[in-house]
Amino acid sequence: MILEALGAAVLGLLLAWAATTRLAHRLPARPLVLSTGAAGALLGDFVTHSALGSDFTVIPFLGAAIISAASLSLLLRPSRARRSLTA
Repeated sequence: MILEALGAAVLGLLLAWAATTRLAHRLPARPLVLSTGAAGALLGDFVTHSALGSDFTVIPFLGAAIISAASLSLLLRPSRARRSLTA
């Protein structure tokens, strides 16, 4: 159980790190993004593990990745590029 939680937290940190490298201009401060990614992955792992039980090993990590990505997407700001209204 501890290794599953640590694995989910590392997965969330990796997703958050990838988001900060690709979308740094659209995200807030890096510590907020990293902690949101880890917390979202832990929540996703907990929810999936609670719903399915302890028989599954890979599926809770999928749930962790989905909830982590969803929570990271809530931090995105609109891009600064403005489109022309006449086009």
